[in-house]
Amino acid sequence: MTPLRQRLIDDLQRRNYAAKTIAVYVPAVARFARHFGRSPDQLDAEHVRQYQLHLLRQRASWSRFNQAVAALRFFYAVTLQRQDVVVMLPYGKKPKALPDVLSPDEVSRLFDAVTDPRHRLLLQTAYAAGLRISEVVRLQVGDIDSARMTLHVRCAKGHKDRFVPLSTVLLERLRAYWRHYRPPLWLFPGQTPAGHLSIGQVQRICRSAVRAAGLRKKASMHTLRHSYATHLVEAGTDLATVQKLLGHNQLSTTLRYTHIGQAHLQQVRSPLDTLLGLAPPAETAACPKTASMSEPCSGALPGRCPPISGGR
Repeated sequence: MTPLRQRLIDDLQRRNYAAKTIAVYVPAVARFARHFGRSPDQLDAEHVRQYQLHLLRQRASWSRFNQAVAALRFFYAVTLQRQDVVVMLPYGKKPKALPDVLSPDEVSRLFDAVTDPRHRLLLQTAYAAGLRISEVVRLQVGDIDSARMTLHVRCAKGHKDRFVPLSTVLLERLRAYWRHYRPPLWLFPGQTPAGHLSIGQVQRICRSAVRAAGLRKKASMHTLRHSYATHLVEAGTDLATVQKLLGHNQLSTTLRYTHIGQAHLQQVRSPLDTLLGLAPPAETAACPKTASMSEPCSGALPGRCPPISGGR
């Protein structure tokens, strides 16, 4: 490893960047240098501009394009202290497509398509609390607080912890699961109890369930998180609460769920109906409210699991 690469890694670690971010930034700077066949400290703003045009000609995705921009901004501004190189370095304007969302019926079909009860409970947990895939695989038995009816989500995106409401239905299923499998540490252990299920394994579980359920939408584990948020908004939950539950830094990130929700849109009459004097459509059933997630706990989870049976 060259001293310059090590210095970049050190700078990222000193600023507490996530390991996944470091794993993206360092190769991005390396690809930039490799494109010109020179060390990046010998390149300037014009080389950065040419590299951006090269990525566009190669039809690189906007995610890859912007990852390169972010990595080069950090490298030149922080590691090399050459702000002049990146002062006019623009990000690409990524198309803002709305994510796919499953209806409550489709979520049920997805759960029913999973034959392994452990895998089914994992998907249900992700949906019930709106968890990211990295958050659900890292849940520990002790993160379930039945006294306060909360799930403790540790070291989420941005190294932030948060608490989310624990569904009473989910709690009963988690208790039955714990009584049967007795996971010692990780709520969803991998092949050995010392480790949890990997993200790749969970992605494969979800893909298989989507195929088995016959869903036509391009659904993934993150689709369950989108569906959770959309169903909350459609049920009348205010955006500030949804923002806190999802762990979003900016309310603008949460606002997109107001564009996805369809319940209120389906009740809007087209002006054509009024213009042509057509009878108003029959009233549609209101979107069902989700089950309360704050009912008092009926008891503690038995066995050698003090964190679940006691408050914290």
